[in-house]
Amino acid sequence: MAASAARTAVALRTNIRRPVAFVRKIPWTAASSELREHFSQFGHVRKCTVPFDKETGFHRGMGWIQFSSEEELHNALQQENHVIDGVKLHVQVQKPKALQGDQTSDEERDF
Repeated sequence: MAASAARTAVALRTNIRRPVAFVRKIPWTAASSELREHFSQFGHVRKCTVPFDKETGFHRGMGWIQFSSEEELHNALQQENHVIDGVKLHVQVQKPKALQGDQTSDEERDF
């Protein structure tokens, strides 16, 4: 993961009470602006992160949406289908991960 994407991901995870959705299956044709626009219908999107692969220049097909409130996140999760560019997205709550084994920092963990 790119350094800036890693910092952003760590920032999203620092406060476990933040309402964050993890989105998978994002079509390669969609940009973070389209993701932000789609999810803004459910409430205020504070941050939208879609990490890119430096080698390919394409995003990795996943991202995180941070809402302003739990209610807005709940509204987004209640919608059965999220479709962008004809592709159904997989949306779930970003659950905090507890440290496991000898891992000591967020940078060592995967989403």
